[in-house]
Amino acid sequence: MSQAVPAIAVLLFLMRSPFAGAEPRDPAKASPPPSHEKAETTATAPDQPAVRDLGDGKYAVGKLIRLDRSNRRIILPASVNMVEGPLEFALVHQNGKIHESLLVTAARPFHLNVALKLLGFKESAELFPILDDDYRPTGRFHKVPAEIRSAARADIRVAWNDAGGTRRETALNKWIIYVPSGKPLPVIPWVYGGSYHHEGVFQAEAGGEFIALFTSQGSLFNYPGKDHDLDDVWIPATKSVPPVGTPVTVIIRPANSSPDQP
Repeated sequence: MSQAVPAIAVLLFLMRSPFAGAEPRDPAKASPPPSHEKAETTATAPDQPAVRDLGDGKYAVGKLIRLDRSNRRIILPASVNMVEGPLEFALVHQNGKIHESLLVTAARPFHLNVALKLLGFKESAELFPILDDDYRPTGRFHKVPAEIRSAARADIRVAWNDAGGTRRETALNKWIIYVPSGKPLPVIPWVYGGSYHHEGVFQAEAGGEFIALFTSQGSLFNYPGKDHDLDDVWIPATKSVPPVGTPVTVIIRPANSSPDQP
């Protein structure tokens, strides 16, 4: 039988989490992002998440996200949204920027952020330029300690059933083509930036941003590879991605705890 996490534990967790208040811990992250990162949807501040203990180290966060602390992984349901056309995101909320995302989900970014914190992920601002007083990039980037950079890195995979009903699983990177090379993205970890709050609103929730290719400070995760600051060099790997509408499971693990898999 499922069991609710003691209220005091949730309360203490929320109090020490960056999404508990209106302002992020890093003051630089309170600045409005460049225009291409502004949210296309609006949302009020998220309510307190429902975290339930399912036993054996497993937890439900919200209605759709599952955390397995024993195996150090988070899973959430999604579906294929695009098999051709330019991409800026790998995963967004179904009410978000779906015209430029490979996958969509009904899960909430806020709930995923809770699960990531519970699994020990740390935010790294390494991909975000330092802005001047007019919110223009200075050409300088945040210096992040090595231990934080390591704790911010995730291996993200997708699992699905093929047309014959056989379960398949691969790195999310392999479903995305880097146009200049014509090849899938190198299988390198994604970087957890944690999004930020602006005027009391958690921006990942406002924009429905989970995993970005074109760097977005509002997204929970960003791709750190070559040309991550460009918005026109990513397309779906059409020969690898299953048809639009195919249900998939997104699997997120700390990079240093992922099993060796193709």
